[in-house]
Amino acid sequence: MKIPPLYFVDTRMDSFIKALNSYAPLSAACIAEFVRIVRRKTIPKYEFLLREGSIPKTVAFIKKGLFSYYYTTEEGNIVIKKFFAENSFVASTSAMLQKEPGIFNIYALEDAEVLEYDFSSFQQLIAKFPELAIFYSKYMEKHWVVAKEVLEITAKYQNAKERYLSFTVMYPGLSERLKQHHIASYLGITPTQLSRIRKEL
Repeated sequence: MKIPPLYFVDTRMDSFIKALNSYAPLSAACIAEFVRIVRRKTIPKYEFLLREGSIPKTVAFIKKGLFSYYYTTEEGNIVIKKFFAENSFVASTSAMLQKEPGIFNIYALEDAEVLEYDFSSFQQLIAKFPELAIFYSKYMEKHWVVAKEVLEITAKYQNAKERYLSFTVMYPGLSERLKQHHIASYLGITPTQLSRIRKEL
């Protein structure tokens, strides 16, 4: 029996589709139309997916690679707010929603392959497929409400060693892929302090 063209989905999208369904079950028709607005993109190591000052219009799903999500202070210091690895969705969400220039950079720490889609096209699909609204709501709740609250509490009440231990729980397996100064920037400490903490554990 032939599969109707509407329901044909490229198997190279499997990890993307699995990630979508982990938040909310989507119909075959919805998935088929969603992947039509997705385009593949490669980002070489040490290149930007997004630069501060630009108005973000897209969301990227990471098939391969690792990104830092950071801003630069007036003094020129880099402050890493998050790391995004495989099977993550990454975007400068606040700036994209407000259609304003963002303050964040999304920077490839490894050679990367992403699946990128236009946010306005995604919003049009929500009007057609209400289950996408559930996916979006669940995603935002998990990553931009709950996770943000945890990060704020961690930054305010934990000492440097506790923040490092929280980092290892939040990002299991990333320590080996990150340079010491990346982790130190995320924790808000110096590489020397981080080295001392690691020796104590």
